[in-house]
Amino acid sequence: MLKHSLAEHFFTQSEKERIEEATTLGESCTTGEIAVMIVDESSHYREAEIIGGISLGSLAALVLTIVFFHESIWWYIPLSFILYFPAWFLFKYSHRLKILCVGNEREQIAVKKRAIQAFYEKGLYRTRDNTGVLFFISLLEHKVWVLADKGIHEKIQQPVLNRLAQQVAHGIKEDRAADALIAAINEVSRLLTQHYPCGPDDINELSNALLFESKKDTQENS
Repeated sequence: MLKHSLAEHFFTQSEKERIEEATTLGESCTTGEIAVMIVDESSHYREAEIIGGISLGSLAALVLTIVFFHESIWWYIPLSFILYFPAWFLFKYSHRLKILCVGNEREQIAVKKRAIQAFYEKGLYRTRDNTGVLFFISLLEHKVWVLADKGIHEKIQQPVLNRLAQQVAHGIKEDRAADALIAAINEVSRLLTQHYPCGPDDINELSNALLFESKKDTQENS
């Protein structure tokens, strides 16, 4: 069964059009190519489902054993095993619960890895002058990565891109995601124009529409 995608509905239609317009305008003066991708999550965090299932199942078993079975370990052990399965199911399908069992470092690694994967999946590495830039937004983790191809890193360092990512992430937390993203696109466009101005033979190499995770991508990240 195909899971409903939150990413595709994160921005309203009007916001999507504004973002695409900002991307188109930003690329009109530079050879750089800008793309925005949004995903529901960067990993399914299977280990968090297991940890959550064990923890919640064991806690529920302990409470039941104390209340009904006089703290007998012979009841606690089988109850822990039985209650693991509904607890695991709960964590599997409740993203808010699951993310509680995921550390910030694990989230950072997962989002960065998925952003790099997306950079290659969506072909940003194939631009003529190696000037692709990807804004990658992962909703579950509330994190953003901005990646640039090797041509851009000669002039624009990663700390600058990290600052833009933080600006977008703050915008998402403050419920002004579209405005923050557009401001970041405008800034990276200005930087690209300074270092990589548009030439007479420049063409639009990538679609300016927002990118989302395909069903195949979702299955590969299961």
